[in-house]
Amino acid sequence: MMAPDTAVLPDAASATASAAQGQSCVHGVAAWLLREGRDLPDSKAVIGEFCRRLVAEDFPLARLSVGTRTLHPQVLAIGFVWRRGDAEPTESQREHGILESPMYLKSPMKALHDGAPEVRRRLEGPEAVFDYPILVELREEGMTDYLALPMRLSEGRWSTVTIATDRAGGFTDRQLASFADLIPVLALVLEVKETQRITATLVETYLGRDAGRRVLSGLVKRGDGVTIAAALWYCDLRGFTRMSNQLSRDTVISLLNDYFECMAGPVHARGGDVLKFIGDGLLAIFPIRDDLDRDRACTTALEAAREALDGLGRLNGRRREAGEPPLEIGLALHTGAVMYGNIGAPQRLDFTVIGPAVNLVSRIEGLCPVLGYPLLASKRFASPCGSELVSVGRHRLRGIEEEQELFTLPEAMQAR
Repeated sequence: MMAPDTAVLPDAASATASAAQGQSCVHGVAAWLLREGRDLPDSKAVIGEFCRRLVAEDFPLARLSVGTRTLHPQVLAIGFVWRRGDAEPTESQREHGILESPMYLKSPMKALHDGAPEVRRRLEGPEAVFDYPILVELREEGMTDYLALPMRLSEGRWSTVTIATDRAGGFTDRQLASFADLIPVLALVLEVKETQRITATLVETYLGRDAGRRVLSGLVKRGDGVTIAAALWYCDLRGFTRMSNQLSRDTVISLLNDYFECMAGPVHARGGDVLKFIGDGLLAIFPIRDDLDRDRACTTALEAAREALDGLGRLNGRRREAGEPPLEIGLALHTGAVMYGNIGAPQRLDFTVIGPAVNLVSRIEGLCPVLGYPLLASKRFASPCGSELVSVGRHRLRGIEEEQELFTLPEAMQAR
């Protein structure tokens, strides 16, 4: 018979080997995160490769999810879910208001955000607990164990990570300890990627997509800019001063948001860029790549204008039903060369367009209420559009020496 002390040596050796393997897994994956992982293009790529490396190290991972708060006008949080065998994680977006939804209120995420250090649930055997709906779904997928942990990010932004396994018996304590050791490193890399995402989102939201990309690529010095050709769009809401004096603040904000949504949505959908909102005015461009691209830019801008006017018509229908007056606008279209870049004071710049073409399109818009048309376009803009636009004659514009022939939509002529 073996002596008692020799009988425990194999178990001690096995435990030591298991601990060494666990530490090797942690060190190897952590080193990869800091060296190569941070060079991957985005969080989705980082999470996918992170999970594949854990599985390659014999960590019994069947599912992993990450949720992180973001800064976006429509999106509160970004979520990623990886399942063993997936080519890459799936990405989902949670809109503002999700924190009041039953899905969130009945989730482990709510417990973590309320301060719980973790949520651990066995999903098999007598210890199984299914106090959250997600746990029932995971058990139906064959999962045996589940853990949710917070990931600490800077500036109070919250993030969470969950893991699940289908291994009989679930995770061992040592496996979970090893995974917990990886979380600070994973959080560090994901925070960099999500900060990059947030920066791009905010810059593009406040400057426009093309302008935002140019700023992030380094076009930031005052006076930096390029000369580009573009189809120009300028619109203005009629009677806004009177409405803003008569209506409550919240009503005015709601009205402006509805109006701008009608105008900006078609511009974005067709590849244009809204450069700025000027009170109740909107300035947008459709860049022209070369001489052969002018016709496309003009016809695309006109399609967007038609859709915007149709959207405004539907909005006005809803306003009439609610007993509110319809909104009237002037929309001007022109094309020409503009200076596109940084203009302003040393500590406060605006990325915009300037030049005679910008002045002309704003003057054309000023004639919309005078002539009684919701849309007017210059001859230069109208020429590629063929019969889509019809002439309304030559007119003098304020500050412009030469009279300009202007055009409108055929249906606007017929409506008079």
